[in-house]
Amino acid sequence: MKLVYYLPSLEAPGGLERIITFKANYFAKQGNDVTIVTSELEGRKPYFPLSPEVKHIDLGVPFDYPYDQSRLTKLLKYPFRYHRFQKRFIKVLRELSPDITISTLRRELNFINKINDGSIKIGEFHVTRHAYGAEALKSRNPVLKWLKAQWNKKFVLNLSQLKRVVLLTHEEARFWPELSNISVIPNPIITPLNKKSDGKEKCVIAVGRYAPQKGFDRLIDSWALVVRKHPDWTLRIYGDGFLRTELQKQIERLGLTKKCWLEHTVNNIADKYSESSIFVLSSRYEGFGMVITEAMGCGVPPVSFACPCGPRDIINDGINGLLAEDGNIEDMAEKISFLIENVNRRLLMGQQAYEDAQKYKMENIAKQWEELFQSITKKDDI
Repeated sequence: MKLVYYLPSLEAPGGLERIITFKANYFAKQGNDVTIVTSELEGRKPYFPLSPEVKHIDLGVPFDYPYDQSRLTKLLKYPFRYHRFQKRFIKVLRELSPDITISTLRRELNFINKINDGSIKIGEFHVTRHAYGAEALKSRNPVLKWLKAQWNKKFVLNLSQLKRVVLLTHEEARFWPELSNISVIPNPIITPLNKKSDGKEKCVIAVGRYAPQKGFDRLIDSWALVVRKHPDWTLRIYGDGFLRTELQKQIERLGLTKKCWLEHTVNNIADKYSESSIFVLSSRYEGFGMVITEAMGCGVPPVSFACPCGPRDIINDGINGLLAEDGNIEDMAEKISFLIENVNRRLLMGQQAYEDAQKYKMENIAKQWEELFQSITKKDDI
């Protein structure tokens, strides 16, 4: 099968870039003809290594690069860049003539359904509508609210014209009542998991960018409550980002400097999972929450806010982990303390988490994608 993926760039160490690269490498090794098309890499190297079997084409139309350009400069150049982007995108797709074109639902969504290249168009949605679609409509400015409503209407129309829109969770699917072309396929575990926690270390772990979305400010507040009862336990948060200084000040203000550490991103995160006994996700929202399944794959039971979207799909509350009321600092602290105090339940949940994580292995997720590809390329389904 001939597949084309599009995303703006491969330079960033983000979840989208990581997932697309991993899947492209996997499907290419299975004998598929796979090409990744980007628009603004312009000679810079992909952050995650591409297999030699994966072709890469860059359109050379940078909307955001250089990153220090002013908003006015971006605005003035946008029409010219967009026209060039559209022209080159269409030309490449017609030359490649793939069986399936997979959009990551960026600027290309405005015209991809009209490209007559013979390919079936599907989309991958890697965030949640709660994060920017529905929430954008809450603006108090009537003009801005109207404009965003029109944008949302057009966005939904474009999505409805795709053959399939692939979402990551069943919870997310409920946010799109307008669409009848939805399939749900979760993200695979892509971190090598070679070690398993024994569940006995007095250490809690969290992983993610130091950004508002990840809610580490909420976690630190919860942890301050936990250590009052369990001063012999520690929390380590692995990541990087612009909120590091602010979070460190919060830790110091709460007197947690010997109980909570902000660690940098590491390449051996599986080792860190295996050295921990509880994983915590404190996000305000997620597209899926790959770190939950990664921790589970190391036998570490998760405690998570029941935020949209991901935790409710992944965690079977009380069986393979615990769900806390979204945003409830006290409830999160109680859930963490429960696992600290009940060793046998913690070990049982860790084992169940490990077993349940196996369904997120790439070979199992790949089967779902292969079944989707086969179903939409059947002659009688086109």
